[in-house]
Amino acid sequence: MKKLNNIFLGKKILVYGLGKSGISTYKFLKKNSDVFLFDDNHKIDLKFNQKIISLKQIKNINFDRIIISPGIDILNCKLSKFLKKNLLKIHTDLDVLFSFYDNKSITITGTNGKSTTAKILHDALIDQKRDSRLIGNIGNPALAEKNITKKTIFVIEASSYQLDYSRIFRSKHAVILNITSDHIERHKSLNNYVNAKFKLLKSQNRGSFAYIKKEDELITKKIKKNKYKAKIYKVQTSNLNKKFDKITNKYFISDGNKENLLFIFKIASKLKLNKKKLTRTINRFKGLDYRQQIIFDKKNLTIINDSKSTSFASSESVLKNLNDAYWILGGIPKKGDKFKLSKTKCKNLKAFIFGSYSKKFLKILKNKLKVKSFKNIEETLKVVFSEITSQKSKKDIIFFSPAGASFDSFKNFEDRGNYFNQLIKKYTNAE
Repeated sequence: MKKLNNIFLGKKILVYGLGKSGISTYKFLKKNSDVFLFDDNHKIDLKFNQKIISLKQIKNINFDRIIISPGIDILNCKLSKFLKKNLLKIHTDLDVLFSFYDNKSITITGTNGKSTTAKILHDALIDQKRDSRLIGNIGNPALAEKNITKKTIFVIEASSYQLDYSRIFRSKHAVILNITSDHIERHKSLNNYVNAKFKLLKSQNRGSFAYIKKEDELITKKIKKNKYKAKIYKVQTSNLNKKFDKITNKYFISDGNKENLLFIFKIASKLKLNKKKLTRTINRFKGLDYRQQIIFDKKNLTIINDSKSTSFASSESVLKNLNDAYWILGGIPKKGDKFKLSKTKCKNLKAFIFGSYSKKFLKILKNKLKVKSFKNIEETLKVVFSEITSQKSKKDIIFFSPAGASFDSFKNFEDRGNYFNQLIKKYTNAE
């Protein structure tokens, strides 16, 4: 499976960042290249610590390639000066993957919906007896997969960080689901963020396929300004309710998840997947943890855990379809984030804000809907359940969709989502 003139074979390589992707990269390359390791956390405990080198040692070695983990910010890390001097040597594990395998790949990016779209597509391929591997931000690290054959299909969830750092990677099928302002603190501008996403299309050659959202202004504006070698399909996402008569899965009540399905339908047609089997896969899909996940559903109450939400845009796609909903939000608001739902759309919603950034959220939302603020999630839930009990509506919905980053009080969105689930158990177990 190795390509001729592989740029990583027999080279002196620095792997920077020893999370899952960094460790898998080291294990993948160590037999055929001279690989050294570095991590900002010098206390990291590894079995192969003889390959970990110091900052002083790095300065005295002339590396051919530098492979960095997506979580590393070149402008704000221990090797910042060194990396700036060696920008042309920087690669990612996706570059390594592409240099070794000629396999068909389907790479999915966008601000919202990447994980769900990638997982459903992977499930559909598996259900139809295709050798699919789910890698990238979801599933295994790109280089951890074993027993790759010519028939293996890589379904890749790619972040803007991965795409931004990748130099030679390209994909047979490239998907940009949507783009809204995100990760500006890292990319420094919206334009830089958009450019990082569009590296996925820019790298494609003739005979490739790209799928974009027709109604997304940031995407269509970029398409008009540039020429791309791939055949581009513009996925129309308007008139959503007319296209899902055979989809009975409650998970797809939101416009965002319906849009994800439209992309899946289009890609599935190019891959010649069976439509009936695809529908069966979709209706069986249980959703990903903390991504619009229904964690409780009984006659009078539905509870949705959407801890993954870190922006208003990701929450809005569900909110616009909810009635009598208690929206719980909080965390660290995204810089320049705007709430776009109209006052009319919000008339049956109540917002309950938690955390130390409540005033910032309150300022944005106060003219759109009823808002209350609280110290933390636990205090918020006490009031929400008290209101539900006293009002006794026919059907209530608790929608935990923070619309802010989790790092004010939690390790990550999974930690936040798990904490919310544990609190919910105290109330629902009593029912």
